[in-house]
Amino acid sequence: MMVTVSAICSGPVVQTAWVTKDLGATEEHLSAHFGAGRWTRFEGIEFGPDTCELRGHPADFAADISLSYVGAMQLELIRPGRGTSIYHEFLEAGGPGLHHICFETVSMPATLEAAAAAGIEVVQRGSMAGLMEFAYLDGAAAGVPFVEIAHISPGIRSIFEQIRSGAST
Repeated sequence: MMVTVSAICSGPVVQTAWVTKDLGATEEHLSAHFGAGRWTRFEGIEFGPDTCELRGHPADFAADISLSYVGAMQLELIRPGRGTSIYHEFLEAGGPGLHHICFETVSMPATLEAAAAAGIEVVQRGSMAGLMEFAYLDGAAAGVPFVEIAHISPGIRSIFEQIRSGAST
């Protein structure tokens, strides 16, 4: 008998992300040893309670984010700022390190419905200025703290492409 498994998300893996206390040191390490190109930083990115949830409750926090590319793979570094988020919790629990991988989805509602049907918890979710919708799923069963699912608009895709073309070596 063949068992059929329905994918929660079959989109491509588009990002690998770390949470760090020191963006500069992590950027330098990934560039020197793993081929990351030029980094682009976004400091003080605000996630407000009207656009973000942590475990189903409104969340209000900020983070600094740095992006680069190795080939088509986006590398993301996150340094938590004010407030409480899964990034703060991660640092407090075990220090800096690999935080998540990100799959792109064409339908966030369908992906979240599939995750719920599979019993996978949505830990944090939100939207960045309507340009990108994201959800972090509990990734323990996959051996990574979180699996991010992202719906990327044409506007943010254009920004990512600009970063990628400037980051290529």
